[in-house]
Amino acid sequence: MKVLITGASGFIGSFIVEDALYRGWETWAGVRPTSSRRYLRDKRINFVNLNLDSEEELVEQLRGKDFDYVVHAAGATKCLHREDFFRINTDGTKHLVNALLRLKMPIKKFVYLSSLSVFGAIHEQQPYQEITEADTPRPNTAYGESKLQAERFLDGVGGSLPVVVLRPTGVYGPRERDYYMLAKSIKRHVDFAVGFKRQDITFLYVSDLVEAVFLALEKGPAGRKYFLSDGKVYQSRTFSDLCWKELGRPFLIRLKAPLWALRVVTLMGECWGRMTGRVTALNNDKYNILKQRNWRCDITPARRELEFCPIYDLRMGVNEAIDWYLENEWL
Repeated sequence: MKVLITGASGFIGSFIVEDALYRGWETWAGVRPTSSRRYLRDKRINFVNLNLDSEEELVEQLRGKDFDYVVHAAGATKCLHREDFFRINTDGTKHLVNALLRLKMPIKKFVYLSSLSVFGAIHEQQPYQEITEADTPRPNTAYGESKLQAERFLDGVGGSLPVVVLRPTGVYGPRERDYYMLAKSIKRHVDFAVGFKRQDITFLYVSDLVEAVFLALEKGPAGRKYFLSDGKVYQSRTFSDLCWKELGRPFLIRLKAPLWALRVVTLMGECWGRMTGRVTALNNDKYNILKQRNWRCDITPARRELEFCPIYDLRMGVNEAIDWYLENEWL
């Protein structure tokens, strides 16, 4: 089997590459010339530079390379400007698919990594309800909107390309940096949370997501979309409590701020990012993500149709992630 993995140098993409190699597949890592190859050092990896900003360049970069499968994991979760989400996540997907179609590659399956964020803040009434495939997406972030637009483009491809869409919730594990920042803060004796209303959160350990990717490649019916989580629901403090325990229960100051305070901080972060030209985690999208109270989702279709059976619950996953951060001197 010959597979192309875009975003191969990223957190999730690098793990997909490793698993493809483990399965004995001919593995092509789609990267940019400036991409770090820190986690792509296996000599069996074939590299191809991909410019997702240009359909014409992609045609030339992919010419003569026939793939059985494509996993499109490239994308941006943080951007300096709103329009950058759509340029990278939406237009980048369009350019890649159009290039593949123009080259008439006999692709057996195209798996697109979308996000639970395409549904936004729905079902937050008491009791909170699971987001299901019957619900109407209402993204409340530019990131979610850009992913939804990409999904709708893929819907229009029809029978030209067999597409399966995966919508994971918050993905964590070794090499991940956003949840790592929370662990880093706890090691520095501060646990900061926002909002006083109950928050139901879901998680997915990276190796379980990777398993879902290959199940989708092998079993996923074209046109299907699946929510992915570990199948459990957690409260907002669960992740920080587990990090605290794994770090040896350091002295900890717990701070909880109202949402309006978070709004002030993220507005300042947004302004600072635009002044300095640096992408910051404290931005308008982050505010909408953190204020969202319901992240439940129904993974029954993935269990039934893909035989998806997540192995890691949050306790197991945090244990492995913290061990990795410590061993690699991130903490």
